[in-house]
Amino acid sequence: MAGKSNESLITSDPGVLGGKPVIAGTRISVQLVLEKLADGWSIDDILEDYPQVSREQVDAALAYAARRMGSQAAAW
Repeated sequence: MAGKSNESLITSDPGVLGGKPVIAGTRISVQLVLEKLADGWSIDDILEDYPQVSREQVDAALAYAARRMGSQAAAW
């Protein structure tokens, strides 16, 4: 992937959405991205409704969620 690393595209700050992981520079949480996809939205739908977000950022949100789920599954 060209551009920023996934780690720099997703941030967490206690002052933004209570510390939820968000797309850097926005208040769009990883959770919101996942919920939209679960509700049947496509990535293109997300990009259309949130023009300040890039495909690379949505991909980073999905990668972040996958990594987090993988680390939590080991704890179960």
